[in-house]
Amino acid sequence: MRADVQRVLELIQGGDRNSLEQALSLLQDTVFSFSMKVCGQKQDAEDTMQEVLLRSIPNLPKFDSPRALAVWLYKVAKTRCLISRRRSKFAPKEALSLEDLMPDRRELESLSAGNDGTPEVSLMRRENAKLLRQAVQRLPPDYRLILVLHDMEELNDEEIAEITGLRAGTIRVRLHRARLFVRKELARKVSSRTKSKRGAAVSQPTHAPGRNCKQLFAELSDYLDDELDDSLCAELEKHLRGCAPCQAFLSTLEKSIEQCRASPNEPLDPVRAANLRRELLAEYQKVISNALAGKPSAKLGT
Repeated sequence: MRADVQRVLELIQGGDRNSLEQALSLLQDTVFSFSMKVCGQKQDAEDTMQEVLLRSIPNLPKFDSPRALAVWLYKVAKTRCLISRRRSKFAPKEALSLEDLMPDRRELESLSAGNDGTPEVSLMRRENAKLLRQAVQRLPPDYRLILVLHDMEELNDEEIAEITGLRAGTIRVRLHRARLFVRKELARKVSSRTKSKRGAAVSQPTHAPGRNCKQLFAELSDYLDDELDDSLCAELEKHLRGCAPCQAFLSTLEKSIEQCRASPNEPLDPVRAANLRRELLAEYQKVISNALAGKPSAKLGT
């Protein structure tokens, strides 16, 4: 879970105006950042942020758990984003096939011949934010949501299940395929730029990865997230020790996941953010005044 959300409740409990303004600023950044990654359009993200925060004000005093607050915020923002998001004409089909996301033998051999200085890594270092944003936006919405919540917003599978209503197995499948898709998109962009600089590559016969490699690809995210049981983990590591192309592929997948986790947040417009905070502070103070005049509200979350 994002540390920002945990800090929000601490600041709210401080009760003074400065602490409340800091809390609202953190909430703005959290909801806007998430909304930009899911919606893809700044106007949609700003509208989502404003609507979610205005809806949150009557509920903020009721939360006594950062986890409950985070789940509520992301659930409301998720619904608003998926309704408002404008579909790209370049978006792929809704279901991602593992077979389509796996590299062929040529790519595996190319990866195994490289190192940290390969064109893919160099390009990611130069233009990582732009390329990653484009790759994430090309994901079908159901997969993008899981990737953003897990790798960018730092929520665990149980929290994502509460937000989305999905079973743990479905979350793991979508997360893995979303990661493979992003890795493939980054590699595709690198490949096209490399060819334009060096000229068209000579066509060579390609061969699909072996059966053991295919089985490995289906387990990589569980392996990287320590979700694989000991026997399968040992089997996978044994395969990796004897398969340089799969080692290289795993390395590029790890790098793309690291890029997701380190992705910078889009900045909010400072004037609009300040104006909204003033409105939210006024609304919050009304909520507190009403609560003091009547019966205390029940807490949300444990």
